[in-house]
Amino acid sequence: MTTQNRQLRSVVTGVGSYLPSRVLTNADLAAMVDTSDAWIVQRTGIRERRIAAEGETTSMLGERAARAALQSAGLGPDDIDLIIVATSTPDYTFPSTAAQIQAALGMAHGAAFDLQAVCSGFIFGVATADKFLRSGSHRRALVIGAETFSRIIDWSDRATCVLFGDGAGAIVLQAQQGFGTVEDRGVLTTHLRSDGRHRAKLYVDGGPSSTQTVGHLRMKGREVFRFAVDMTSDVVKDAFAATGITAADLQWFVPHQANRRIIDMSAAKLGIDPHKVIATVHLHGNTSAASIPLALSVAHDDGRIKRGDLVMLEAVGGGFTWGSALIRW
Repeated sequence: MTTQNRQLRSVVTGVGSYLPSRVLTNADLAAMVDTSDAWIVQRTGIRERRIAAEGETTSMLGERAARAALQSAGLGPDDIDLIIVATSTPDYTFPSTAAQIQAALGMAHGAAFDLQAVCSGFIFGVATADKFLRSGSHRRALVIGAETFSRIIDWSDRATCVLFGDGAGAIVLQAQQGFGTVEDRGVLTTHLRSDGRHRAKLYVDGGPSSTQTVGHLRMKGREVFRFAVDMTSDVVKDAFAATGITAADLQWFVPHQANRRIIDMSAAKLGIDPHKVIATVHLHGNTSAASIPLALSVAHDDGRIKRGDLVMLEAVGGGFTWGSALIRW
């Protein structure tokens, strides 16, 4: 193949994660609201979630995940020239959480900014970083999903307080030459969607411009469940169409870790073998933008995801937003 066919790809070279030390079990929640371990497990698959300590902020979680990803890649902060943080729970209205992480890493170069697409945020971040790297403007990016959703949960609302937790995950993406085929390592294709008409189904009832408060998460659970299963497979099918890859070709499917029933039903609808599904929701609950990199970190560290594997990422979040990223590891 001639050099004319070569193109830059965004290759995953490191993965890292961080979970706060405090564990909140289903039994703990049963002592707070009218629920039970059996009820939560049956409906969500969640057994425990992590809660950030007092004074432990989203940027602190993100920094720890970033350092773990850098160590995994064999790199230091000086090797990074782009930081994108996907979060709905920033430390401050401004400056960005990414800038806080940049400072904590000791970086005084490059660009750092936040991206907000709720639970789809990490995929939106991967897609955005991929555009920077493939353009040649930047060489290496940290893409981080970090959340402290415990700060916006109404702990008297049993429909939502059982679902969410805190955590952070990160990957290092590096621009490398490929041949422009699906055999290349790196991000092969990304597909993003949004539909703001669904705001009332999953939102936070506060904000600087509306109520001048932080607010709490509000959700119409049945409608969100139905949308997540019935309406979001288009972005995965678009990835298949763009690359000629099929569900049978995948080694792994890593969806947003929101609810085990949504995960299983989505995989079945897409014709993905259940043995190819990475599920970690039982360990940390729904950590929004952090959930996919947390799952990637677990599966990478335990040896399931190997170099050359085809990995499909998929998520849906409030707004609604949804997206997919097909990556050859």
